[in-house]
Amino acid sequence: MSHERKLTNEEILSKVDHTLLTQTATMDEIKALCDDAIKYGTASVCIPPCFVKGAKEYVGDKLQICTVIGFPNGYATSAVKNYETKDALDNGADEIDMVISLGAVKSGRYDMVLEEIRDIKALCGSHILKVIIETCLLTEEEKKQLCRVITDAGADYIKTSTGFSTGGATFEDVALFAEHIGPGVKIKAAGGISSMEDAEKFIELGVDRLGTSRIVKIVKAEG
Repeated sequence: MSHERKLTNEEILSKVDHTLLTQTATMDEIKALCDDAIKYGTASVCIPPCFVKGAKEYVGDKLQICTVIGFPNGYATSAVKNYETKDALDNGADEIDMVISLGAVKSGRYDMVLEEIRDIKALCGSHILKVIIETCLLTEEEKKQLCRVITDAGADYIKTSTGFSTGGATFEDVALFAEHIGPGVKIKAAGGISSMEDAEKFIELGVDRLGTSRIVKIVKAEG
């Protein structure tokens, strides 16, 4: 039995962080990404830090620019992540997606993870901070603990994945997040979202943002 969609393309697109994070991305490709994001009404573009300044100059106030910190492995020192964050904001980033220290999680040092997120959120101020926990590398208990840590740290979003590890977003992980995050924390699903039906299912489960390069492509192909 096929899933009958209830959301319009526009409603789904409004929750998409239109993403291009490949190592070989060029400024021309970033500009094309921004053009499509504006045309199709996505929430933002998510791009590498080195392109933030140029992209912001290109789009002005027509589009939110999101970038990544400590990406994709998360094992830079907190001082480096802080500097990366400040630099990204100085260059015009509107939103920050940071990767946590997974080694600290595996060592049970949730206090370190909390402090790092809290410091970066302080730098972000009113700018949105999304925290990538790389669910495919974590146990269920670790995911639950991180829901608590991210809530306590005052971050705006918990995010499933970088898209650069062994797996991406799953319905099960999103359902777990929805059960364990505190009020005020939203959910971003990223990694492997490849159909409008999956996008809608994630939204139904409580996702507020979708990190994907494919949804805009699907709508363009339909058009």
